[in-house]
Amino acid sequence: MGVAETISRASKAALAGAASAAIVILAGTAQGQDDPLAAVQTLPDQGAQHTSDQVDYGNSFPTSGSHSPTPAPPGFYTDRVPAENLVHALEHGNIVIYYDQPGEAAITALRGWAQQYQGALDGVIAVRVRGIGRGIALTAWNKRLISPEFDEQAAFAFIDAFRGRGPERQVR
Repeated sequence: MGVAETISRASKAALAGAASAAIVILAGTAQGQDDPLAAVQTLPDQGAQHTSDQVDYGNSFPTSGSHSPTPAPPGFYTDRVPAENLVHALEHGNIVIYYDQPGEAAITALRGWAQQYQGALDGVIAVRVRGIGRGIALTAWNKRLISPEFDEQAAFAFIDAFRGRGPERQVR
């Protein structure tokens, strides 16, 4: 079961709730609050064990946990990438960005970041997840930012703050 297939009713509801909270916070950012990272969630560490088994992360945008021995390489993906490979990439310090239909400007930015940041320990992975519409979810190890639509300033601030800072070996 892939990332797109793991979007359950519960995780869709969680995305909707988080998106509602993000609207309020992002609206505050647009009205003069200066912290584009105010909506970032810090989540509990779920471990970092290697497994060849499929993992049920309990949500569509995992930030830690058991994972594949093989990390997903940085890049821009339109097809499914197994969550277990994405979580290993997070452990290395990569940023994983989940998107569906965020608009052309967002796709251009995501492709650009995925091409610009190609390091194995500080790359960017953009992966399509059908069913989240204009929403965007950015993840790093134990960090998550969910937005109802693409906010380039907040996305870049997230990438800048957490890229290269995975627990396996921090390079920034």
